[in-house]
Amino acid sequence: MLSLDKVTSHGLALVERKRAMTSIQHQSLKQRSDIHLSRKLWHCVGICMMAAIYNYFGAKVSWILVLVAAGFFIPLDLLRQKQPALNRLTVRVFGPVMRKHEFHAISGMTYLYLGCIFLLLINSHHIVTLTLLFLAFGDPIASFFGIRYGKDRILGRKTLQGTLAAFAVCTLISAIYYYFNNLMTERLLIVAPISGVIGALAELLPIGRLDDNLTFPIVCAVLLLALFKVYGGFGI
Repeated sequence: MLSLDKVTSHGLALVERKRAMTSIQHQSLKQRSDIHLSRKLWHCVGICMMAAIYNYFGAKVSWILVLVAAGFFIPLDLLRQKQPALNRLTVRVFGPVMRKHEFHAISGMTYLYLGCIFLLLINSHHIVTLTLLFLAFGDPIASFFGIRYGKDRILGRKTLQGTLAAFAVCTLISAIYYYFNNLMTERLLIVAPISGVIGALAELLPIGRLDDNLTFPIVCAVLLLALFKVYGGFGI
């Protein structure tokens, strides 16, 4: 039979090994200040797929898919905070697209699903599509330019260069979208830049300590709704 000392020693060795594995996993994750291209690509492709599903299959199918995905991922995200083994497994799977602070906190995916649920509640085709496109391209491009070229900070970690990049991208997306959907085309030189400002503000403005995957779609959708009502985007 194994002696008590040997059993204790073996148990302590396992604990130390798990701690070492946890430390290695944590250290391997990217910081907010890293460019983190894999996360940006994941973000862009994932949200573009949401927009494509919404446009090709409609709101009903989108509701089903979002609720099923959220029903799986959000409880997992909450449960892993209390279950170290589950957390290590989650990081092993999603580590390439996770940030270091998410190791011990709710991930951006949970906030993204909540933001998508808010968008679907609005139930406006153009508002939902534009907001998703802004979120898919404006947010990661602003982050890239802010980290790579940002010199002038304006709000927290946000820089003038990143905000200008978001404005340019969202303006271009808006101009193309309005033109091909015959929306407010007679006012295109006005509504496209204003939409760009909306996208830039949604990326820039913090709301408490909430993740921008939630605040971006809320701010963006609400301001786009106002724009459409003022300039006749919903028709007269």
